[in-house]
Amino acid sequence: MGVYRFLSTPRWLGILALTLAASAVMVLLGMWQFNRYEERTAINDRIDNAGRVAPAPLRDRLPAPTGPAGTAGPAPSADTAWTRVTATGRYDNANVILVRGRTVESRVGFEVLTPLVLADGSAVLVDRGWVPPAPGGATAQPQIPDAPTGEVTVVGRVHLTESNPGRVDRRNGRIETRRVGVERLARELPYPVHGAYLLLEEQAASGEPAVFEPIPIKHENNWLNGGYAAQWWIFAVMALFAYGWLARREARGGSGGAPAPLDRAAEPAPTAPV
Repeated sequence: MGVYRFLSTPRWLGILALTLAASAVMVLLGMWQFNRYEERTAINDRIDNAGRVAPAPLRDRLPAPTGPAGTAGPAPSADTAWTRVTATGRYDNANVILVRGRTVESRVGFEVLTPLVLADGSAVLVDRGWVPPAPGGATAQPQIPDAPTGEVTVVGRVHLTESNPGRVDRRNGRIETRRVGVERLARELPYPVHGAYLLLEEQAASGEPAVFEPIPIKHENNWLNGGYAAQWWIFAVMALFAYGWLARREARGGSGGAPAPLDRAAEPAPTAPV
C-alpha cells in the first residue's frame, strides 16, 4: 500500500474533505427531495381516499370562528385539505367574490366564491366554480347569476387558504381579488368566516344555473421529487467513485495503468569494450 502514501499529503487530504463535504450535501438534498415525495404522496392519497368516503360535517373538519365580524377562524391542519365536508346554510348573494386570472384547461377566467351563512351566523366561502370572462379581455368582469335562495346543503372539498393574498378591490359591486386569502377576504364581510374554503362538488338545491365549470383537483407531481432524490444520491456515489478513480490513477503514475518509465539517469553507464 506504499503507493497510496500520497493520500496523506495536504493536497489529497483537501480533495478528500471536499469530496466528503460535497457527497454529504448531495445526500441531504436527496433526503429533502424524498421528504417532499412522501408529503406529496400523502396529499395524493388523501385526495383519492376522500372521494371514497361519505362527507363529514363541516364542524368535524373546520374549527368554528370565534371572533367578531370581519375575522377568520383558525386554519385547519394540513391533513384536512381536500377532505369532503357537508354544510347547510343560506348563500349571501350580496357579497360574491370574483377571483380573477384563474386557469382551467388553459383558459383564463374567474372563480366565483359565495359566502354560505350558517345557522350560528358564521359563514364558509364556497367556490361555486369557474366562468369565462366577458367579451373584452381576460379581466373583463362576467355577469354572475345569483346562487340559489333559501336553505342550501352543499358538499365540497376543503381548500386551505392561499398564501400572498394581495389586494382586494370592489368593482361593479363585486369583491374582486387574485388570491383566495381567507383572512384578508374576511375583512370585507359582515360576519366571521371559517379559516378555509370549499370547492363545491354537490348542492342539494334547485335553481342553480349550469354556467359554472367545477374546479379540477390536481394531483401533486410526487414522482418528480422522487426522481430528484434518486438523482442527488447517484451524484453522491459518483463523487466518491471519482475520488477513488483519481487516487488509483495517481498511484499508477497517471499513465492509465502503464508502468512508470525507468529513470535513465540512475542506470549504470555502459563500459567500453576492451
